[in-house]
Amino acid sequence: MKLYSLTFCFSIFLLLCPPAARAQESTKNAPDSIRISLLTCASGEEIYSLFGHTAIRYENYTRGIDAVFNYGIFNFNAPNFILRFALGETDYQLGAGNYERFAAEYYYLERDVWQQELNLTSKEKEKLVALLEENYRPENRVYRYNFFYDNCATRPRDLIEKSIDGTLQYADNMTDANTGTSFRDLLHKYSEGHPWSRFGMDLCMGSQADKAINRRLMMFVPFYVQEYFNRARITDNGGQSRPLVLNEEKIITTGSGEAEQPLNDFTPMQAALFLFILTAAATIYGIRRRKTLWGIDLVLFFAAGVAGCILAFLALFSQHPAVSPNYLLFVFHPLHLLCLPCMLNRVRKRKRSRYMLANFIVLTLFILLWLVIPQRFPLAVLPLALCLLIRSASNLILTYDKKK
Repeated sequence: MKLYSLTFCFSIFLLLCPPAARAQESTKNAPDSIRISLLTCASGEEIYSLFGHTAIRYENYTRGIDAVFNYGIFNFNAPNFILRFALGETDYQLGAGNYERFAAEYYYLERDVWQQELNLTSKEKEKLVALLEENYRPENRVYRYNFFYDNCATRPRDLIEKSIDGTLQYADNMTDANTGTSFRDLLHKYSEGHPWSRFGMDLCMGSQADKAINRRLMMFVPFYVQEYFNRARITDNGGQSRPLVLNEEKIITTGSGEAEQPLNDFTPMQAALFLFILTAAATIYGIRRRKTLWGIDLVLFFAAGVAGCILAFLALFSQHPAVSPNYLLFVFHPLHLLCLPCMLNRVRKRKRSRYMLANFIVLTLFILLWLVIPQRFPLAVLPLALCLLIRSASNLILTYDKKK
């Protein structure tokens, strides 16, 4: 979801603040001159823009206002940004910008934009503008971002629903979880062509990401807000029904959506298989030559331990949903780091390591139970787990031969 820089938004704010303050007055004086639309932006190349973006466009022809309200503003240079993002404590905020700048930026980024004009009454438009104005106050514009539950797509949806005088009825059952779609399914769908980004997300997401979700939860993706809005209807207090969307058009066309995104040359699966082949070949050589090759154990178990620390940190401390429990901690866990000195000492002396024995048993059970564990793992994890498994087996084989 494409995010503007804070510097840009603050400069635009100086131009838009006076018109925004007169929004309620303008809707009363010339209600027919106001148009409010939902903007849906195509996916970008950066990981944060893979899922598209949503914004609200406010046009007042009488006042000469054409502004875009965007809940996707964040400050990457804020103190401890990476740590706070990992902990799920990232603060986003509502920004406002001139539509011409918005359009120029998305055209430059080659991201198409669709516009859905909302079929709102004058009173509903007035209420929506008032809500935007209230949200844009300095004390209200900052909010705690949550990728699945509270983001740049869900905020506009909730605001539009709140402004409706009556009830908004979607064409589908939005609360039925029997959809066969999970958070992980949607992450995979919109990370197509970005295997390394998908692999990273798969490692971080726990078993909760594999549970089926209802259609309302699917609306964390902007394209589902667009789809469900197209078929939604408003029923007012008098029982009259009308479509939520008056019309839809593509207002920015770049042609980039027609081209297929090329896959990365070296995928995680290819990298994992290559590492497995090298590890297996070196292990066979070491067993035949009766050499421990403990340097391989140092590299593999150190890397697995670092990865395990990250996964354990997310599972224990992060407020991000769906990261815990994560059964990948049976493969990558902090004990690899904690027990590394003792384990290497015994391996170098060609003594049997109890840690290697325990690791061999755990990884064997993990691989055997792969299909019944209630979590979908990226297939590239299998060669990585086998690398650790055969290194543990190597220690057991060499020490067994020595005792024999």
